[in-house]
Amino acid sequence: MRAPWHALAGILPESRLLASVAEFTHHRDIDALDHSVVLSLAELVPVNSVTLCKRGESMQHPVESIVVCSRKADGGLVVEAIDPGREGDPIDTIVCAMEMLEAISDVTDDGISRLVIPIQRDHAAIGALMLESEDALDDVRSMVEGFARIYGNYIALLNDSERDKLTGLYNRRSFEQRLQRLLKLQRQRARAPSSCGSAADGETTLFLAILDIDHFKRINDTYGHVYGDEVILMLAQQMRACFRQSDVLFRFGGEEFVVLLAAQDEAEVHDVLDRFRGFVGEHAYPQVGHVTVSVGYARITESDYPEIVLDRADKALYFAKQHGRDSVHGYEALAARGELAAPVALGSIDLF
Repeated sequence: MRAPWHALAGILPESRLLASVAEFTHHRDIDALDHSVVLSLAELVPVNSVTLCKRGESMQHPVESIVVCSRKADGGLVVEAIDPGREGDPIDTIVCAMEMLEAISDVTDDGISRLVIPIQRDHAAIGALMLESEDALDDVRSMVEGFARIYGNYIALLNDSERDKLTGLYNRRSFEQRLQRLLKLQRQRARAPSSCGSAADGETTLFLAILDIDHFKRINDTYGHVYGDEVILMLAQQMRACFRQSDVLFRFGGEEFVVLLAAQDEAEVHDVLDRFRGFVGEHAYPQVGHVTVSVGYARITESDYPEIVLDRADKALYFAKQHGRDSVHGYEALAARGELAAPVALGSIDLF
């Protein structure tokens, strides 16, 4: 039988608590930060598990990511990311705490004490911490609430450094980190056994697409930069509305955007991007009227470097620009047809 928290509190010096906070706040990578937070709490409190849940951006996808630190039978701790699409208890309890912006403390049917603390930022929940233990958790509530506040403040600073100021999309600086994170997730899903007996989820391929607003300089010269910024902002909003939550959206600067997305094959990703191209073309922007976008995309393999795949997608974008604009082209298809045989100068994407 593990000693209850109040018995341990007297032998845990304040320096250990401060060391835990210092440990997780030195991370600049969000994945590493999330892992460190749950591990720090699990080391401080005698729990069965600590879960960090990040809130999604829509009602259809209320959970973006879940990281769990579990205590093994031998007392050791293991940290892992789990599928954010899962449903049922305790995920429903976590979502409820985020929606109500209130802590939830209860006992499960198995007699396990559970404490859920929402992580707030600007009067909204961005996630939640959940602790499960065989012992009562009332005595640690204030400490967990403190961790939640520190994490909320710190993650906001990291997000600000990763986001484009105008659109709120991820910026170029965060591209490589996000790409590596998505590749890691793809590898984990590929290795994980399918609960449905199908390997379909592990067969998706990553693609990188570059979107460029056609004749954007003409928009700025004709209507001014204020309306040009309005077009960029509205296009970013359309990207959020049209692409899936799992797709990662970037503004690379100026009128250029990048999307990291997974698809079963090139035909699927082409259809997704072409639908977005058509959606943009049908929309009338204030004062400016209709605008179009050109899109180039390329397949990403696990061995690719960011600059290599950017080069491929940029060559496909250059082809689209040179052949009438308002179109979508894939690097692999162009290469297979021999249309990229001659050297092609890089477009406006500056390589790392």
